[in-house]
Amino acid sequence: MSTDVSPVSPVSPVSPGSLVSPGSAVSATAAQDWESWRERRTATVSAPYGPLSLTGTHWLADHPEGQLPGIPGVWRADEDADEVVLTAADGDGLTADGRPLAGEIRLTADSGPFEESRIAAGGRRFVVLRREGLWAVRAFDPESAARRAFRGIEATPYDRDWTLPGRFRPYDTSRTVRVENADGRERGLGLGGEIAFTVDGTEHTLQVAIEPDGSLWAVFADTTSGKGSYRFRFLRPAAPAADGTVTVDFNRSLLPPCAFADHFICPFPPPGNTLPIAVPAGERDLLPGAISRQD
Repeated sequence: MSTDVSPVSPVSPVSPGSLVSPGSAVSATAAQDWESWRERRTATVSAPYGPLSLTGTHWLADHPEGQLPGIPGVWRADEDADEVVLTAADGDGLTADGRPLAGEIRLTADSGPFEESRIAAGGRRFVVLRREGLWAVRAFDPESAARRAFRGIEATPYDRDWTLPGRFRPYDTSRTVRVENADGRERGLGLGGEIAFTVDGTEHTLQVAIEPDGSLWAVFADTTSGKGSYRFRFLRPAAPAADGTVTVDFNRSLLPPCAFADHFICPFPPPGNTLPIAVPAGERDLLPGAISRQD
């Protein structure tokens, strides 16, 4: 598969020395690395076109007249040409590739960063999206209420006990399972294998997707999900070594994009990816008062 307006409060610094046992240089370095990762993560989330700025995902099939809520122009799918056709009037205020747009333009799915999408209106960006043969347009607004209200991410301080050795077991052939997504629709989730790790003497596994760069991606829940942490989270281990060994670092568990904006279509955990244990590590939820979400 698979982000600067005020006020955005920075993450409160955590002293690495308070997170590890005295004299443990390795753990201190790991804690410092985690703190740097956490700062980068907050900067990405609160960036002008990060997930907090998403204000809508509009499926063209739901709007056959071509007029999308709050978005100028007329947007229609040309299924024969596998493109989206956007028709803009002089007064719509749209630009394409930085130039005023009046008339018709044909678009394919945007593949780069959101801020580099071809179509804009002032500071707003409109990203063309395609999922399972269906076209949609996403609207990103740096002035969104969610971005202005953001206060930070609640996360558990680094705990070396949740950085676990694991093993990647690839499937003979990739498989696709149908899972519910955050928007209530069911979609396919591609899976390429599983990671196995041990907690308190018991082995657990998570099914994972394999990203183009070889890294892994898991959607998981645990016994704290919805009761002390968000209802599910993401985990993105680095690419396994040649012998299949992989580090499973729950300290870097991530809130999914739909934790920041209701308009993302995050997949829910596939069957088998709800752990029967508590994972009190990593990102937990948004800080209180950050965003009023619909769960």
